[in-house]
Amino acid sequence: MHVQNSLAPTQEQIQGFFDPNATGPIYMLNLLKFKARAQYKDGRDSELTGAQAYALYGAEVSKILAQQGGGGMFKADVTRLVLGEVEALWDAVAIAMYPNRQAMVTMMQSQEYQAIHHHREAGLAGQLNIETTNANGIWLDGSGFA
Repeated sequence: MHVQNSLAPTQEQIQGFFDPNATGPIYMLNLLKFKARAQYKDGRDSELTGAQAYALYGAEVSKILAQQGGGGMFKADVTRLVLGEVEALWDAVAIAMYPNRQAMVTMMQSQEYQAIHHHREAGLAGQLNIETTNANGIWLDGSGFA
């Protein structure tokens, strides 16, 4: 299995995101790999680590996400690999819920998001975003939700 972290989706991934049959909430699993030092495109000197720059982005994107009816569900540091093999572990994982795909698109196109996106680019070496749904309404403990 080939794994490649990235900062932006491919054209094919973008086209798939606009599937007209996709409805309902999505839960975006983010596997995050940070740069050791934040690197801003404008060349500014920064003493921030990549994780610290991403945290600036995360704090603000959480507010924008809430305005779209979504929210952060979970964030944690990756400590070790328990099962399987990968060349390198990610540094952190996060799950964000969007009420639908359009809410994510609207958020990313907003002026507020564009104003903070540079912190994401400065802090991330790359990431994987995995879109998930809970269409069947069943949680791991077997309970359902309305």
